Amino acid sequence: MTRGLVRTLACVGTLVPFAVIHGAEPAARERVVRPAAAPGPLDNPLKGWCHGAGNLMHQPYSLVFQRASWRELEPVEGDYQFDEWERHSWNRAEDRGKHIVFRVHIDDPGSPLGLPDWVKAKGVRLTPYQDHGGGLSPDYNHPAVVAGLEKLVAALGRRYDADPRIAAVQVGLLGFWGEWHTYPRTELFANDETQRRVIAAYQAAFPHKIVQARSGKGELGKAEGLGYHDDLFPEDVDGPEPWMFVPSLRAAHRDENWRKAMIGGELAFRSEDRWLGPEFTHTNAMIERGHFSFLGPYHPAVKANPAPQYRERCEQMVRRMGYEFTWTEIRHPEAVTRGGSLPVTLEGKNQGVAPFYYPWAVELALLDRRGTVAERLPLAVDLRTWQPGPFRVSVSPVCKALAGRYSLAIGIIDPWSGKPSIAFANDMKRREGWTILSEIEIKPTR
Repeated sequence: MTRGLVRTLACVGTLVPFAVIHGAEPAARERVVRPAAAPGPLDNPLKGWCHGAGNLMHQPYSLVFQRASWRELEPVEGDYQFDEWERHSWNRAEDRGKHIVFRVHIDDPGSPLGLPDWVKAKGVRLTPYQDHGGGLSPDYNHPAVVAGLEKLVAALGRRYDADPRIAAVQVGLLGFWGEWHTYPRTELFANDETQRRVIAAYQAAFPHKIVQARSGKGELGKAEGLGYHDDLFPEDVDGPEPWMFVPSLRAAHRDENWRKAMIGGELAFRSEDRWLGPEFTHTNAMIERGHFSFLGPYHPAVKANPAPQYRERCEQMVRRMGYEFTWTEIRHPEAVTRGGSLPVTLEGKNQGVAPFYYPWAVELALLDRRGTVAERLPLAVDLRTWQPGPFRVSVSPVCKALAGRYSLAIGIIDPWSGKPSIAFANDMKRREGWTILSEIEIKPTR
């Protein structure tokens, strides 16, 4: 145990009588630790900035936004180029080890059409338009388009539903930029039946991932269990107009979906000076009202050479978005007998605006004096229940480590790396990702 940790425990820990605990010494005392609060990290997983290719960054991030066209992923019918997509887009040095949010599109205004040639050859009508840089809008209701999209989404699910790298999948494909509208050319958009089939395809293909939709309007608001993303943050998040993001969710009775499905968004293009300047109070209010976990691929941290106040406000946004776990009190016996239970009670608070959305494992660990893990103690804890506000964890795992003195640590395990990866908003030491809570003695079995 480090000297710094000993000093911390001496300042915040107390020992009180504690006798009625199975596995504890009859005269054992309880150790109480109340760790000091501290700013949380800026790169905790599955929250904060979602980095897009080609954007500058002046802050840490843990998410990467990937996009591709249907043409790119399936240039030949049934020949899916997922390996190639990952090879040329997922392996940038600055993005390795980051979790991914992705969206597939067909029509990216101002860019070549993303409809595969083999689909066009089946007689799909293309309608030219001049808005947003112009392009060709396909007939989304053509049977070849709908059937092809369903097969593409199923293939994406087979590839990525079990992939621990994936943070969220956005329901794209239809409309400009895959954002489910063709405004102002509303007549070009898909009909209700096509929308329902695409939504159903995503939900069937990704039962283990957060699936996000652009808004709660129309068929998107009728589907159960979706997360959402607002691509005009914060100016259209909430207000009196029914087409705005949160009002559309309220009208569809989906405004509580954030408790189980992640909300994301993207900053309105080139508006960062306004929203992190004179209207920053409104920006913070919209983070809370929409329960946003991430922003990107365009977000405030892309601004070059930001002033100190601007950087500070970026940090405030990241720490408010998503989850932000802090420990307020840790209680456990000072000593337990090897082979007995170790009762631990943890009091904490989620200071963010949203929960953590995946059932990552929570474990205690006993670290020896060299910082090596002597024993890992899996806990029957559902991380997703740590909603905004206070939460409490009471566990009694059985300890089998050899007799001796240990640091008691906690970790939330990323299934991708198999290692603890979430840091807490406390002034606490960490070793190899494990957050050290306290110290404990394991006594030999009698």
